[in-house]
Amino acid sequence: MLSTNVSIEQKINLPEFEVGGVNVFVKRDDMIHPFISGNKWRKLKYNHVSFVNSGCKGIVTFGGAFSNHIIATAAFCAENKVECIGIIRGEKPSGMNHVLILAQLWGMKLEFVTRESYKDKGQLAERWKNEGYFIVPEGGENEEGVKGCEEIITELTRSYNHIFCASGTGCTFAGIVKGIASYNLTTQCHSIPVLKQGEFIIDTLLKYFPNAENYAVHSNYHFGGYAKTTPELFQFLNYLASKTGILTDPIYTAKLFFAITDLTKKGYFKKGETILAIHTGGLTGLLSEKMLNDVQKSIL
Repeated sequence: MLSTNVSIEQKINLPEFEVGGVNVFVKRDDMIHPFISGNKWRKLKYNHVSFVNSGCKGIVTFGGAFSNHIIATAAFCAENKVECIGIIRGEKPSGMNHVLILAQLWGMKLEFVTRESYKDKGQLAERWKNEGYFIVPEGGENEEGVKGCEEIITELTRSYNHIFCASGTGCTFAGIVKGIASYNLTTQCHSIPVLKQGEFIIDTLLKYFPNAENYAVHSNYHFGGYAKTTPELFQFLNYLASKTGILTDPIYTAKLFFAITDLTKKGYFKKGETILAIHTGGLTGLLSEKMLNDVQKSIL
């Protein structure tokens, strides 16, 4: 089992933060593993424990053709000698992308289903349960996933006024809010949804933690929706990398850091406050041909 002791809290020095009078740190969960990184590792940790206790013969999970969760699950299962199957949304492509190729290299068997069939993941999951497999939901979003993300708080070496994370399903956000509450901290947790109409993140939070409080969801930093980008976002990704050495992906973490920087410029934080961004990894999101072309345009 991997360790998270490589995840450090690193201060980010940008002119915007100096002008805003705030101290911004990033928890480098992207350093946990090059592919099982960040919240992917945390969400799989206790799912793996439940799998072992279940006596099932393998793991089945779900994701899109560019899913970081699919890559992470394939790598995790290979390292732990677990048979795994990935149910991929959409018809089998004529040419495999880097995500699917890597998943297959780690031994994951891929099964492609139509988008219509994929909508009923419950029915698909039931089939594989009946065949003796343990089901990890899309994105690792379940009680085990939330439990793993709660541990982010136990590892912190200093106190923060605000903690931010990018959100797809809301699992990581729920874990952090629960972790903050369990330690009776006054820290406010913030979600940056990467999908349109991201207020649904609150529903996910309340599903796992009905008594949640002291949180905020900033739903206007999706840049058009999931996996949608703009030249402004790529310019910021380039700016952050060149000024700090920190790479982000345009699907999740670039939107996270853009939001924190923008909120700082708008005076959202009080002078002297300390902010933590959770770098949830997923840098393979940079490696598609389209994303790399867009990155190159932002550099030229």
